[in-house]
Amino acid sequence: MAVGPALWLGPLLLVSLWGSSAPASLLRRLGAHVRRVQESSVLSLSLDPGTTNLPKEGWLEQPLDPFNTSDRRSFLQRYWINDQHWASQNGPIFLHLGGEGGLGPGSVIRGHPAALAPAFGALVIGLEHRFYGLSVPAGGLNMAQLRFLSSRHALADVVSARLALSRLLNVSASSPWVCFGGSYAGSLAAWARLKFPHLLFAAVASSAPVRAVLDFSAYNEVVSRSLTSSAIGGSPECHAAVSTAFAEVGRRLRVGGAARKALRAELGACASLDREEDREELLEALQALVGGAVQYDGQTGAPLSVRQLCGFLLEGKGNGSHLAPYRGLRRAVQVVLHSLGQRCLSFSRAETLAQLKVTEPRVSGVGDRQWLYQTCTEFGFYVTCQGPRCPFSQLPALPSQLELCEKVFGLSTSSIVQAVTQTNSYYGGQTPGATQVLFVNGDADPWHVLSVTQALGPSVSALLIPSASHCLDMAPERPSDTPSLRQGRQSILQQLQTWLKLAKKSPRRGGL
Repeated sequence: MAVGPALWLGPLLLVSLWGSSAPASLLRRLGAHVRRVQESSVLSLSLDPGTTNLPKEGWLEQPLDPFNTSDRRSFLQRYWINDQHWASQNGPIFLHLGGEGGLGPGSVIRGHPAALAPAFGALVIGLEHRFYGLSVPAGGLNMAQLRFLSSRHALADVVSARLALSRLLNVSASSPWVCFGGSYAGSLAAWARLKFPHLLFAAVASSAPVRAVLDFSAYNEVVSRSLTSSAIGGSPECHAAVSTAFAEVGRRLRVGGAARKALRAELGACASLDREEDREELLEALQALVGGAVQYDGQTGAPLSVRQLCGFLLEGKGNGSHLAPYRGLRRAVQVVLHSLGQRCLSFSRAETLAQLKVTEPRVSGVGDRQWLYQTCTEFGFYVTCQGPRCPFSQLPALPSQLELCEKVFGLSTSSIVQAVTQTNSYYGGQTPGATQVLFVNGDADPWHVLSVTQALGPSVSALLIPSASHCLDMAPERPSDTPSLRQGRQSILQQLQTWLKLAKKSPRRGGL
């Protein structure tokens, strides 16, 4: 294993290609775009001539199968180091875990945990998740390889990296290691503390969906509620306009002919829409567009906020036209496609399947095949629209989503149901039993309903930030941040201060 030189062109190339036109879940495309823009802004600031101590890129040789010592195969896992604020060899180590996408140098420069490092004299390390970004094992993404992709494998990598980097960087045995992560990586941070408390002193888990669920209809329940929230620009009228717009989309799809053809052009559908499965793809993309406006509301790089979306949908409402919401939805589509630099909002089901079956790793991809595999074998998380308050068409239904697991990986519905149950049994769902974990969520984020939003005891704290979106607490600070977000970040700082005071009293600080 070795620490490589600081390399910037690779990550810049990677993030610049995230907006490729290959079929991918729109929600994942939006997430990748937000990360790309934030990463680019971080890098541009960090490349300022006055900046010193740029992050260093390194690679760890990790076992492909950490649970089988007779298997000698390995892969290279990328990590980043920012030692600019590291005050002493026995200072704290802030370990930023990567999730279902690449992890670039921005992960250790701005936003937390990097923003918290100066206050504690901490060393910041970012660890990319196996099979994502540039940490893809040789041999591709076929089923024989993907069996080494799971949260348990990722946690084994965390342990191996923690031990190896301690030696490599001459970290004191008394240094407390604190895990950070957002979204799935937030779950990993909490689970790392749960399973390896002797190695990891504490964890901050942002927007962490620790409960696996097959049918995630609650996602759109939060989307519906957020669309009515005046704090982020929503209203009951906006919610009604979304329903009206989707009803008009459904009507035009049913009518067919010229109406369907026009809709295809107006909403960026790159499939003919003659097949029901292709119409489902469009409806799913439109749901993701609205859901994405909620999930990434107010974030740097988000193409569309709730306030902007509602403005589009309600424009022209005064003239009484029932087509005004549809025209607003069409404008929202145009804004998102322009921001992503793409021509298509949706593709044919056949093309989506073909792309998901590709087993060659792609630098330009967002890891859709890998993440689909993890949802099929561990988490579920299939967003549906079942409740009466859901403003969308009820397509696609759960069977349509489960079909992807069968057609891409040959996995049955019963195996997925069993996998979700096993995940919750192994980690504990929303009562994971870990200590010294802070769960941070925003109540506008659809994923918060699968996280921990109330304290589970004196050593498991929960912070629910009003009107905050997905992982917003981790984002770089901005002048426009709300008072509640600023207070939330201050609460994270205070919790860390409390924990790290405990660490100084502990004879062994790596973990308890």
